[in-house]
Amino acid sequence: MDMQGSRPLAVTQQQAWEALNDPAMLKTCIPGCEKFELTEPNTYAVTTAIKIGPVSARFNGRVQLSDIVPPSSYKLGFDAQGGVAGFGKGEAAVQLAPAGTGCELSYTVHSIVGGKIAQLGQRLIDGAAKSLAEDFFRRFDEELQRRYPGATTDTALTPMPQAGGGLPTWAWAAIAVVVAVMIYLAT
Repeated sequence: MDMQGSRPLAVTQQQAWEALNDPAMLKTCIPGCEKFELTEPNTYAVTTAIKIGPVSARFNGRVQLSDIVPPSSYKLGFDAQGGVAGFGKGEAAVQLAPAGTGCELSYTVHSIVGGKIAQLGQRLIDGAAKSLAEDFFRRFDEELQRRYPGATTDTALTPMPQAGGGLPTWAWAAIAVVVAVMIYLAT
């Protein structure tokens, strides 16, 4: 599965970079995230509980950052296991660029899923991925507003992630850190 998208943010590139590299912030924003902890440099252990259609599972995984270029970009490698529910693995590229008074987060995700999750059908998985991505970005925007009260929220700046036949970056990071952008990393 492949997915790409972008999202305008009402904070500076540096502020978005700091938020995207804060495990506590990500744990708060990723739907169902129970753990997002640094285990070694640039490597995180993640546990997330999700439900997609009739399949509910707790996914344990690992996210590893590479090709880090602060405050502009990095790549994420991820893998997650959910027992009989299945697995997810793949990679994502996240980029931040100044845009107007804020910045824009762009992402590309390449992933595969297996097990019961993969048997649910693409339409159900895509719908769940969009829902997880929307939830992640809503939470991320709210947390950015709490962290940086001077930033303005403009719903015109929060478009839906683009569908591309797969999971959003941060949603994947959550399963994979999670099953499913968010995603659409996120930011």
